[in-house]
Amino acid sequence: MKTTVLSHRQIEQKLQRIAYEIIENNNEASSFYLIGIKGNGSILVKRLEAVLIQIGHQKVESGEIIINKQNPFNEPIQFTHDDIDLSKSTIILVDDVINSGRTMQYALAKILEKPVFKIKTVALVDRKHRRYPIHSDYIGLTLSTTLQDRVKVDLGEEDCAFLV
Repeated sequence: MKTTVLSHRQIEQKLQRIAYEIIENNNEASSFYLIGIKGNGSILVKRLEAVLIQIGHQKVESGEIIINKQNPFNEPIQFTHDDIDLSKSTIILVDDVINSGRTMQYALAKILEKPVFKIKTVALVDRKHRRYPIHSDYIGLTLSTTLQDRVKVDLGEEDCAFLV
């Protein structure tokens, strides 16, 4: 059985609210570097980037972390803009769903191979089943689920997030 937890309109509203929170809580920042975890995280980064450019005064750039989510050690974790200086930007790491925190933990480890100024995290849906010491600074929706439930976010023509 599929239960819709976020519609297209709700996803857009959540991204708007997250963008405003990022601006409000990081008003001193001169630039943001948004990093999406490959897949839906990267799609959300593009949408969030557009909103931040529209409402804020900060310079906004983006990149992507490529990671094997099931087995992070099977392939090297890659950052698409490895040559970028992140030491003066507020980094915003974005993914669609955070559950155990494993994917975000490994992505953060890759980012922290270089000096950084500040890192914040964004999750469209937070399931709160942490096994790793990760939290989301900006959350679209906190969802109570069982460990057997699965949350799928479909960011296609008709965006939606649903519980399976």
